[in-house]
Amino acid sequence: MKTYLTPVKEIERKWYVVDAQDKVLGRIASEIATRLRGKHKPNYSTFMDVGDFVVVVNADKVRLTGKKWDQKKYYHHTSYMGGLKEITAKDLMVKKPEDLVIKAVRGMLPKNTLGRNQLKKLKVYAGTDHPHDAQQPEALEI
Repeated sequence: MKTYLTPVKEIERKWYVVDAQDKVLGRIASEIATRLRGKHKPNYSTFMDVGDFVVVVNADKVRLTGKKWDQKKYYHHTSYMGGLKEITAKDLMVKKPEDLVIKAVRGMLPKNTLGRNQLKKLKVYAGTDHPHDAQQPEALEI
C-alpha cells in the first residue's frame, strides 16, 4: 500500500483563535505546536507543512506554575565576547509578553527550515484585538 501525499495546492489551512487568559503556558504551547505542524490531520506527514494558522490573544494573561516566574530564564548570545544575556520569565512578561508564548511554541517545533516556516503561521497578540477577522478564525478551546 502506497502512502498518499497531499499536493501543496490541495492543503486546507484553517485559522484558529486561542484565548490564553488564565491558561498554563506549556499546555497551550503543546496544543498550538500540534496545530501548527498539522499532527491533528489525517494527511499529516513529517516532511511537509500541512498545519493551520493559530492566533493567540491575551498573551499577557498567561499563567506559569510553581516558582517559574522567578526561576525560568531565557538566554541569548550577542555574538560578542562575554555577550551571554539572560532574562527571567517575569521580566520578559513585562518587556514583551508575546515572546513568552512564541519561545514556548518554538521549543516544541522542529529545529530546521520546516519548523521556522511553521512558526511563521503563529500570530501572538498581548491584548484581545487582532487584525485577522477577515480570515474568520474558529475559537479553539484548550
